[in-house]
Amino acid sequence: MPEPKNIKYAKTHEWVAQDGDDGTLITVGISDHAQELLGDIVFVELPEVGRSVELNESMAVIESVKAASDIYAPIAGTVEAVNEALESEPTLVNTAPYESGWLFKIRISSEAVDTGHLVDFESYQRDYIE
Repeated sequence: MPEPKNIKYAKTHEWVAQDGDDGTLITVGISDHAQELLGDIVFVELPEVGRSVELNESMAVIESVKAASDIYAPIAGTVEAVNEALESEPTLVNTAPYESGWLFKIRISSEAVDTGHLVDFESYQRDYIE
């Protein structure tokens, strides 16, 4: 799985990592900062595989002991896979947000790729955390 410094981030605290050789499959999760703000995660509602999503569309919900938080599509495409392990172990998002705590995978079409809103780790730290 990706290293936090080698992936891109959305201002809504989702991370995006390319998965595969052709660059059209991406893995999405929430940042370590986001899981810290949420606290102990007790439930994750994931999108249906095959669902088409638009950029910034609400597509999942994470519930913690503190609050419920919508997860937004950081890129447009079709949901190709979800992390089914989160159904029985939602705390994986807390313990390994960049590894076994990933949320879903989106297949993007090459003509629909708009990544200008995503930032690198340093920009994410500077602009959205500090």
